[in-house]
Amino acid sequence: MKRLFVATIATVALAFSTNAVAADKPPIVLVHGAFEDSQIWGHVSARLQADGYEVVTVDLPGRPSAPAAPDKVSLDIYRDAVVTALDKLHRPAVVVGHSFGGMVIADAAEKDPAQVKTLVFVAALLPQDGDSLVSMTSKDADEQIGPHLQIDKAKGIASIEYSARADLFANGAPEAIRTAVANGIVDEPLAPLATPVHVTAANFGRVDKVYVHTAFDHVISPSFQAKMVAATPVREEFTVQTGHTPFLTEPDELAEAIEAAAQ
Repeated sequence: MKRLFVATIATVALAFSTNAVAADKPPIVLVHGAFEDSQIWGHVSARLQADGYEVVTVDLPGRPSAPAAPDKVSLDIYRDAVVTALDKLHRPAVVVGHSFGGMVIADAAEKDPAQVKTLVFVAALLPQDGDSLVSMTSKDADEQIGPHLQIDKAKGIASIEYSARADLFANGAPEAIRTAVANGIVDEPLAPLATPVHVTAANFGRVDKVYVHTAFDHVISPSFQAKMVAATPVREEFTVQTGHTPFLTEPDELAEAIEAAAQ
């Protein structure tokens, strides 16, 4: 009986210790970019959860996974989708944004900096006050996506030429991933892409920031990623040896970088 009692106490202590460690880990909110939905985070989310993190993925409105008419979609609505996710966590989170998602998480941090522990920009736009996706990408001399953008003003959407998708988003990846990327890209409402984000030193400026570079990116070029970080310094930088979709091509390495940023 005594041996059973000791074993039971040890089991309870171990469980309490494990739960305490998990509680010490901040929640992680994953925000996709333009032409994407939250499914992109599947592999990364699974890895983070296996390592004890609470993970929330956000679907921005205006795509099949979160339907909304393009003329009803705005950067404010994107931002508020992230802020709503943060509200439900009741403690500061690590907020990860990919590509255009960098604009969205910056806007969310500006609105409610107290709910953000760290912003992690993954091959993402890192804005200054007054920047928009349109204004920033126009300064990226090495990006390759521009010629393949298709704008339908009547429908209020932007799309990407199908034949260029794999080379733009999954260059160097195995054929199965290239095909999945090409088929998974969705249309993007136009208005948020041209909307300036307004950030201040008092809010966005005081939030901890980390940048994950993608060394072979054709969408947001490595040279422009470096320029953005030079203009808005971050606490730490990581580099993944991949193109624009590291969550598919190097998910374990990306998860490791996010976990390191969360420390």
